[in-house]
Amino acid sequence: MKNNLILIFFLFFLLNSCVGTGSKGVFGTGVSIALDPRSLGTQIDDSIMQKNLAARIIILDSNYILSVKTKVLDGRIFLTGKVDNPEEKLKITKAAWETEGARSVRNDIKIKEEFNFKQSAKDLLITSQLRTAIFLNKNIKASNYNIDTYKKKIFIYGIAITKEERQEVIDEAKSILDVEKVIASIFLVDDLRIQKN
Repeated sequence: MKNNLILIFFLFFLLNSCVGTGSKGVFGTGVSIALDPRSLGTQIDDSIMQKNLAARIIILDSNYILSVKTKVLDGRIFLTGKVDNPEEKLKITKAAWETEGARSVRNDIKIKEEFNFKQSAKDLLITSQLRTAIFLNKNIKASNYNIDTYKKKIFIYGIAITKEERQEVIDEAKSILDVEKVIASIFLVDDLRIQKN
């Protein structure tokens, strides 16, 4: 009886943690299930792929848990972060392609350089400004986007309801002072394999 209770508690904890990362909302890393235009099945498939990929990456090197970020949208894998050398970048790309269900892999991982506090602070400021701008824009579903900034280059991943929304997100990013380049991987709902009805 005691073992069954422990097993139930463990399963509850395990299943609960899977749901939490996929629905952190506006300021988290995931997208809210209620606002996500993907079907529930696609969201679950993407969440499973993301967890599988995260496990593969951690097996390669436990330091990657902090330095490499992954996002899966409709079977498309996006990688960001920093690693020490090009060989590590290639290993992570290979692990991403070996993930079951991967349709494509976009690797925006950078090779680490000497730490520059001023540059890191500027990148954080740019990310915060864009998050605030899209959150305050009523024509944009802010929870559908992930933003990462590296050396004044903004990487935006997400799903737009319309072409106009996608363009507004890109325009908001370009309007931020000191941004050198905007790299947008924003899919339209119509581009997804299966949409919510």
